[in-house]
Amino acid sequence: MAFLLTTLTCAIIYLMLTQSLAVNNLVVALAVGALTSALTRPRGGLPLRRVPAALLALAIYIPRLILDIIKCGLTVAGYILDPKLPIRPGIVAVPSHSNETVTALSAHGITITPGEQVIEIGDDGTMFTHCLDAVASGDGAASAQAARKALLDKVFA
Repeated sequence: MAFLLTTLTCAIIYLMLTQSLAVNNLVVALAVGALTSALTRPRGGLPLRRVPAALLALAIYIPRLILDIIKCGLTVAGYILDPKLPIRPGIVAVPSHSNETVTALSAHGITITPGEQVIEIGDDGTMFTHCLDAVASGDGAASAQAARKALLDKVFA
Protein backbone atom coordinates (compact mmCIF):
# COMPACT_ATOMS: atom_id res chain seq x y z
CA MET A 1 0.00 0.00 0.00
CA ALA A 2 2.81 2.42 0.87
CA PHE A 3 4.49 1.63 -2.45
CA LEU A 4 1.29 2.47 -4.34
CA LEU A 5 0.68 5.71 -2.43
CA THR A 6 4.27 6.85 -2.98
CA THR A 7 4.07 5.93 -6.67
CA LEU A 8 0.82 7.84 -7.17
CA THR A 9 2.07 10.86 -5.21
CA CYS A 10 5.26 11.05 -7.26
CA ALA A 11 3.30 10.57 -10.48
CA ILE A 12 0.91 13.41 -9.58
CA ILE A 13 3.82 15.71 -8.72
CA TYR A 14 5.47 14.82 -12.03
CA LEU A 15 2.24 15.59 -13.91
CA MET A 16 1.89 18.93 -12.11
CA LEU A 17 5.43 19.88 -13.01
CA THR A 18 5.14 18.86 -16.67
CA GLN A 19 1.60 20.24 -17.05
CA SER A 20 0.71 17.62 -19.64
CA LEU A 21 -1.97 14.95 -19.45
CA ALA A 22 -1.03 13.26 -22.72
CA VAL A 23 -1.20 9.47 -22.59
CA ASN A 24 2.54 9.05 -23.12
CA ASN A 25 3.20 11.52 -20.28
CA LEU A 26 0.86 9.56 -17.97
CA VAL A 27 2.90 6.43 -18.66
CA VAL A 28 6.15 8.27 -17.97
CA ALA A 29 4.65 9.74 -14.76
CA LEU A 30 3.75 6.27 -13.49
CA ALA A 31 7.18 4.95 -14.45
CA VAL A 32 8.91 7.83 -12.64
CA GLY A 33 6.66 7.30 -9.60
CA ALA A 34 7.33 3.55 -9.52
CA LEU A 35 11.07 4.06 -9.93
CA THR A 36 11.12 6.67 -7.17
CA SER A 37 9.15 4.32 -4.91
CA ALA A 38 11.50 1.45 -5.64
CA LEU A 39 14.59 3.56 -4.98
CA THR A 40 13.32 5.05 -1.73
CA ARG A 41 11.87 1.73 -0.48
CA PRO A 42 9.02 3.11 1.65
CA ARG A 43 8.51 1.13 4.85
CA GLY A 44 5.09 1.21 6.37
CA GLY A 45 4.39 4.83 5.56
CA LEU A 46 1.72 7.03 7.03
CA PRO A 47 -1.61 5.32 7.78
CA LEU A 48 -4.31 6.57 5.45
CA ARG A 49 -6.43 7.83 8.35
CA ARG A 50 -3.59 10.18 9.43
CA VAL A 51 -3.05 11.75 6.00
CA PRO A 52 -5.57 14.63 6.45
CA ALA A 53 -4.03 15.66 9.80
CA ALA A 54 -0.53 15.43 8.31
CA LEU A 55 -1.52 17.58 5.32
CA LEU A 56 -3.15 20.15 7.61
CA ALA A 57 -0.03 20.29 9.80
CA LEU A 58 2.10 20.74 6.67
CA ALA A 59 -0.24 23.48 5.43
CA ILE A 60 0.31 25.32 8.72
CA TYR A 61 4.06 24.62 8.99
CA ILE A 62 5.08 25.89 5.54
CA PRO A 63 3.50 29.39 5.82
CA ARG A 64 4.92 29.74 9.35
CA LEU A 65 8.36 28.86 8.01
CA ILE A 66 8.00 31.40 5.19
CA LEU A 67 6.92 34.10 7.68
CA ASP A 68 9.91 33.26 9.92
CA ILE A 69 12.25 33.59 6.95
CA ILE A 70 10.79 36.99 6.02
CA LYS A 71 10.74 38.26 9.62
CA CYS A 72 14.34 37.17 10.31
CA GLY A 73 15.45 38.50 6.91
CA LEU A 74 14.07 41.93 7.78
CA THR A 75 15.79 41.82 11.17
CA VAL A 76 19.16 40.96 9.57
CA ALA A 77 18.60 43.66 6.94
CA GLY A 78 18.05 46.12 9.80
CA TYR A 79 21.40 45.08 11.33
CA ILE A 80 23.08 45.70 8.00
CA LEU A 81 21.40 49.04 7.30
CA ASP A 82 21.80 50.41 10.83
CA PRO A 83 25.13 49.36 12.33
CA LYS A 84 24.16 51.00 15.64
CA LEU A 85 21.66 48.23 16.38
CA PRO A 86 22.99 45.90 19.07
CA ILE A 87 24.22 42.56 17.83
CA ARG A 88 24.61 40.07 20.66
CA PRO A 89 25.95 36.92 19.00
CA GLY A 90 26.04 33.66 20.86
CA ILE A 91 25.08 30.02 20.89
CA VAL A 92 21.68 28.88 22.11
CA ALA A 93 20.83 25.27 22.99
CA VAL A 94 17.46 24.35 21.47
CA PRO A 95 16.02 21.08 22.82
CA SER A 96 14.53 18.56 20.42
CA HIS A 97 13.02 15.42 21.87
CA SER A 98 11.73 13.63 18.80
CA ASN A 99 12.80 11.30 16.03
CA GLU A 100 15.76 12.07 13.76
CA THR A 101 13.61 13.23 10.83
CA VAL A 102 11.80 15.82 12.95
CA THR A 103 15.10 16.98 14.47
CA ALA A 104 16.68 17.31 11.01
CA LEU A 105 13.72 19.28 9.65
CA SER A 106 13.68 21.46 12.76
CA ALA A 107 17.38 22.17 12.25
CA HIS A 108 16.62 23.03 8.62
CA GLY A 109 13.80 25.35 9.70
CA ILE A 110 16.18 27.15 12.06
CA THR A 111 19.14 27.32 9.66
CA ILE A 112 17.10 28.55 6.70
CA THR A 113 16.10 31.67 8.64
CA PRO A 114 18.64 34.50 8.31
CA GLY A 115 20.65 35.21 11.45
CA GLU A 116 20.49 31.70 12.91
CA GLN A 117 22.37 28.52 12.07
CA VAL A 118 22.42 25.12 13.71
CA ILE A 119 26.09 24.31 14.10
CA GLU A 120 25.82 20.99 15.93
CA ILE A 121 23.25 18.46 17.05
CA GLY A 122 24.08 16.70 20.30
CA ASP A 123 23.59 13.00 21.01
CA ASP A 124 20.35 13.78 22.86
CA GLY A 125 19.00 15.84 19.93
CA THR A 126 19.84 19.26 21.37
CA MET A 127 20.50 21.69 18.53
CA PHE A 128 23.29 24.15 19.26
CA THR A 129 22.39 27.24 17.27
CA HIS A 130 24.53 30.28 16.52
CA CYS A 131 22.42 33.44 16.58
CA LEU A 132 23.15 37.08 15.77
CA ASP A 133 21.00 38.06 18.76
CA ALA A 134 21.33 35.23 21.26
CA VAL A 135 19.27 37.06 23.89
CA ALA A 136 16.19 37.48 21.66
CA SER A 137 16.61 34.05 20.08
CA GLY A 138 17.06 32.37 23.45
CA ASP A 139 13.84 33.90 24.76
CA GLY A 140 11.71 32.45 21.99
CA ALA A 141 13.68 29.33 21.07
CA ALA A 142 11.85 26.83 23.28
CA SER A 143 8.36 27.97 22.29
CA ALA A 144 9.24 28.15 18.58
CA GLN A 145 10.75 24.65 18.73
CA ALA A 146 7.70 23.31 20.56
CA ALA A 147 5.42 24.67 17.81
CA ARG A 148 7.70 23.27 15.07
CA LYS A 149 7.92 19.89 16.80
CA ALA A 150 4.15 19.63 17.30
CA LEU A 151 3.48 20.23 13.60
CA LEU A 152 6.30 18.03 12.30
CA ASP A 153 5.36 15.19 14.67
CA LYS A 154 1.92 15.08 13.04
CA VAL A 155 3.57 14.71 9.64
CA PHE A 156 6.46 12.33 10.40
CA ALA A 157 5.93 10.60 13.75
